[in-house]
Parts: sequence; structure tokens; C-alpha cells
Amino acid sequence: MITLWRRLLAEFLGTMLLVTAVVGSGIMATTLSPNDVGLQLLENSVATAFALGALILTFGPVSGAHFNPVVSAADWFLGRRSCTGLKIKDLFGYAGAQTLGAITGSILANLMFDLAPVTFSAKDRTAANLWLGEIVAVAGLLLLIFALGRSGRATVAPAAVGAYIGAAYWFTSSTSFANPAVTIGRAFTDTFAGISPASVPGFVLAQIAGLIVGVGALLALYPTVGDTAYDIVVEPSRTL
Repeated sequence: MITLWRRLLAEFLGTMLLVTAVVGSGIMATTLSPNDVGLQLLENSVATAFALGALILTFGPVSGAHFNPVVSAADWFLGRRSCTGLKIKDLFGYAGAQTLGAITGSILANLMFDLAPVTFSAKDRTAANLWLGEIVAVAGLLLLIFALGRSGRATVAPAAVGAYIGAAYWFTSSTSFANPAVTIGRAFTDTFAGISPASVPGFVLAQIAGLIVGVGALLALYPTVGDTAYDIVVEPSRTL
């Protein structure tokens, strides 16, 4: 088993670079296509999808490439009886590293585009339909990644997860944040991808609801899904 500090470092760096990609591509999109919001969203979603796939490939062998507290929480909950998922102390460590990485990613993107390091977003995203979009986005994400692990197809997770998130930008009303750490991080940038700090709690609560719905659906569809919890998002190396 890879030592915890190395796995936490991988989760921190992976989440940091993911948010840097989300925020940075949003800034670039508004610069290149200032009068076309649809094109901005397309540019942002394509960059995010490709970056996510690449980051899973990069950090997956070390930490499993969760980059998301709800994924880590589902891994712990589903694997706790068979002892195949995260331990509880690992769960809190992962969530902390992911959140710190997300905040750092926004700061890094702001600095790369010559903005103030922290510019809290003024973009309000408070509405019931947006929260419903987050529930759908999270539940679908969990169904995808755990089904891949349970059916022995975790090797395709980088492409599949990237494709899902890229598509969910378009088919969910919220543009699929689907990640509490990323949601918090995106509050630290007043740019295309930002979310106002006041809107963060509603999104996080909706994501937790999505976690409950997703785990319930997984247990109904794959009763023994916990036996392969260690394999998500991709199986970390045991000897690296």
C-alpha cells in the first residue's frame, strides 16, 4: 500500500490542476469568445474533460484519482464492510487535501491570467433547479465510476469520467460541478467558472444528496459493489 502522505499529495495536486483547468479555460474562453456564452461553455467543457482524463492517468496509480470528496465518501461507505475502500482517517485526509487543492487551483489560475490571487465570485447560483442538476450530476458520476470498477473496466475510467463530466456540463442545469471541493475552490475566482460563496452551501448539500441517491442506486444494481471499492476511480498501485 502506498503511504498516506503520498496519496494525499497526489489528491492535492490532482485537484489543484483540475480546478486550474476549469477556471483557466473559463478565463481563456471569455477572452477568445467574449460575445458567445455557448461557445465559452463549449471551450470550458472540452478543456475540463480532457484535463480530467489526463489527470486521472497521471495520479491514479498513486491515490486512485478521486479528486472529489463525494467519490472518496462513497468509496469509504461501500468498502467499509469488506475493508476494500478508504479507512475513515484516509477519508478525512482525502477530503482536506482535495479542498485545499481546489482553492490553490483557483488562486493559480487567477495568477496565470494576471488577476488578484483571490477574487471571490459574485456569480449567484442559488435555485432549486440548479440543486437538482447537482443531484443528477453526482449520482450519475458515482454510478459510472463504481460500475466500471465492479465490472472490471476501471482501465477505461480516464476516458469515461472525462466524457461524462464534459457531457454533464451541457445536460445539467448547474453545468455539473458535482464536487464539493471544486465548488469551494471555484468561489475563490470571480470569473466564468466562479460561484458566489453564498451559493456554495446549497450546492454542497445537493451534492451530498446526490451521494446518497448514487450509493442507494449502486447498492440496488450492484449489491456486491463494495468488494471492488479499492478499484475506483482507477486502481492505485500497491507497490509503486
